[in-house]
Amino acid sequence: MANAKKIAELLLKKYPGPKIALTFSNPLELLVATILSAQCTDVRVNDVTRSLFRKYRTAAQYAKADPATFENEIRSTGFYKNKAKMIIGCCKKIVANFKGQVPSTMEELTTLPGVGRKTANVILGSAFGRQAMAVDTHVLRVTQRLGIAHSGNPDKVEEELVQQFPGDRLTRLNLALILHGRETCAAKRPRCPACVLMRECEWPEKPSR
Repeated sequence: MANAKKIAELLLKKYPGPKIALTFSNPLELLVATILSAQCTDVRVNDVTRSLFRKYRTAAQYAKADPATFENEIRSTGFYKNKAKMIIGCCKKIVANFKGQVPSTMEELTTLPGVGRKTANVILGSAFGRQAMAVDTHVLRVTQRLGIAHSGNPDKVEEELVQQFPGDRLTRLNLALILHGRETCAAKRPRCPACVLMRECEWPEKPSR
């Protein structure tokens, strides 16, 4: 059985200070950036939000945005119609139900339109400094290959990882797993021989050193 404690030690040794790739300065900006990041690169999102965050500084401003104008402003991130609807809808609810401030609990965040556990965990971990495990495609792939996750359901994988990893390092480990998935454990061409987790990995398709 895969040793989650050893995996955690090796990951944090390689990535001692992992950071989220999205640029933000407050919870609202991270919420917007996270919604925009769906099926879009962080580099593109950061390019778009550079001007977006100068124009829209409060939830009320997003809530009052003209949908057609806003769609055009985020068009290059893809799926812009749906993303615009989600962001404007989220901010309307934030204004109506949370006095214009992004809520800071899982229960409240997941009441926002289109916000599931993954997005909520990103906000909790990186904007509010809580310990959280956001399961994206990288985390799902890496942990399944390692043998510490056994489900295709992100919510169930989150439960598995929270049970196995140290509770006081969840967010750091979450960000480290994402970096590892991007840099080493890629979907199509994983760099197994260069992987620091090679000996702990249970993936049957990994090549030998």
